Amino acid sequence: MGGPEGRPSFCVGLGLALASSAFIGSSFILKKKGLLRLCRRGRARAGQGGHAYLREWLWWAGLLCMGVGEAANFAAYAFAPATLVTPLGALSVLVSAILSSTFLNEQLNVHGKIGCILSILGSTVMVIHAPQEEEVSSLESMAEKLKDPGFIVFAVCVLVSSLLLIFVAGPRYGQSNVLVYVLVCSAIGSLSVSCIKGLGIALKELFSGKPVLKEPLGWVLLVCLVICISVQINYLNKALDIFNTSVVTPIYYVLFTTAVMTCSAILFKEWQHMVLDSIIGTISGFLTIVSGIFLLHAFRDVPFTPDLLPLFLQQGRADLHTLWRSTDTHQSCQHQPLLPSEDKDSQSTEEEEGESV
Repeated sequence: MGGPEGRPSFCVGLGLALASSAFIGSSFILKKKGLLRLCRRGRARAGQGGHAYLREWLWWAGLLCMGVGEAANFAAYAFAPATLVTPLGALSVLVSAILSSTFLNEQLNVHGKIGCILSILGSTVMVIHAPQEEEVSSLESMAEKLKDPGFIVFAVCVLVSSLLLIFVAGPRYGQSNVLVYVLVCSAIGSLSVSCIKGLGIALKELFSGKPVLKEPLGWVLLVCLVICISVQINYLNKALDIFNTSVVTPIYYVLFTTAVMTCSAILFKEWQHMVLDSIIGTISGFLTIVSGIFLLHAFRDVPFTPDLLPLFLQQGRADLHTLWRSTDTHQSCQHQPLLPSEDKDSQSTEEEEGESV
C-alpha cells in the first residue's frame, strides 16, 4: 500500500469498495419495497417459499443494484486485500439505514445515527491498519492455497453448518430468529469471496495473455461462485421478507465481515506478519463497528427522551431547573417593591394635589 504501485491499487480498491457499498445499500431498499408491494397484493411471500417477487420490477431493480455493487466489490477484491475491502461494507449499513427511514418509514433515532457514525469510524481504523495478504499472482499459487488443510477444514465446517441451518434450524426457527437465514448468507458469502479473489487473479492473467481458459480451476471457481451467490440471494430474500431491514442489514454485515476475515486469515495468511499495533488497531476497529451496529439494531424502536438519561443527570436537570426558577423568582421579588413604591408615591402626590385644591 505504501509502494509506488501499491498506492494507485489502494485508491482504486477504495473507490470501488465505496461505490459497492452505495449500490448494495440501495438494493436492500428496492428489494424490500418490491416485497412489500407483493404483500399488499396478497401474493405468496418469499418467507413462506413463494417466488412471486420474480415478477416484480422493483425487486429486479434491487437485484440490478446489488449486481452492480457486487461487480464493484468483485473488482475491489482484485485490487486490494479482503480485510481492506470487507470492513467498508459498513457504509452499506449507513446507506440502508438512511434510505429505510426515508422511503420505508423505518425509524432512525439518535442511537441509530450514533451507530452509523461509529461504524464509519471503525471502518476507517480498520482500513488504516489493514493487514497485508500473501502475494497470490497466479492460479497455480491460488490452487496451492486452496489445498491447505486449514482452509479445507474451514470450508467443510461452513458447508456442514449451512446444511444444518437450512434443513434443520430453518423449518423450526427461520420464521422467528433472524440469525438462521443470515448465518447461511454470511457463511456461504465467505466462500464466495474466496472464489472472487481467484477469479480476479484469473482475469488479470487473461488480460496479460496467458491461456487461463484452459485452466479447470477458473471454471470451478466460477461455478462455485454462481452457486454461492444464488444461495445468498435466496436466503437473504427470506430474511428481508420476514424481518425489518434495519435488523437484517447490520446483523448480516457483522456476521459476513467476521466470516470473510476468518476465511481470508486462513486462506491468505493475512495476520501472519502483522505487528502488534496493527493487530490491536484492526481488532479495535472491528469492535467499534460491532458497537455501532449494536446501537443501530438494539435501540431502533426506542425514542430518545430526557427520561432515558441516567438518574444523576435527571437529578442535575431537576436541580438546574429549580435553580432557574428560584433565580427568576428572586429577581422578580427584587423588582416587586419598585412598582408599589412608585404607586405609593403617585398616590401621595395625588392626595397632596387634592388637599391643595
